Amino acid sequence: MTLPNTEAEGGLTPFEFRQTLGRFASGVTIVTTLDGQQRRGMTASAFVSVSLAPPLILVSVDHRAHMHEVLGRSETTRFGVNLLSSTQRHLSDHFAGRPGPEENVPWFEHEGLPLIGGCIAQLVCRKHEVIVAGDHTLYLGFVEYARYTDDDPLVYFRGQYHELG
Repeated sequence: MTLPNTEAEGGLTPFEFRQTLGRFASGVTIVTTLDGQQRRGMTASAFVSVSLAPPLILVSVDHRAHMHEVLGRSETTRFGVNLLSSTQRHLSDHFAGRPGPEENVPWFEHEGLPLIGGCIAQLVCRKHEVIVAGDHTLYLGFVEYARYTDDDPLVYFRGQYHELG
């Protein structure tokens, strides 16, 4: 289905753009860091591998998100990226603004950085570069540590969660 172009300047409307890119299946991640002594997390599907050498990833954070303010601080030098397993849909909802009980978050620390247990992978990143891009900021992270499992991922497609299989 082709959507009509209704923007006067020739670009897509936010609705058209979201509907189109919703056809791209993605994994679901939670970006984590410390806000003072407080653990913070934010669900993000806008995550991508950028480079193998050096190992770089990118997460895109909306300017309206609290995580944008936290990651933007000069004292915030590290962040985690937690790739959710197919059994962790509740955590995606929790960190996307529909919180459940905080005690149900399986937090653990790696060298002082909060990460989430039970994920299919965790990355510990050092903030490498910050790029303002429209209504989001792109945080490029240099991957300092990674671990992974062979469990199945949580997948996001057309605005809904899915599982492989």
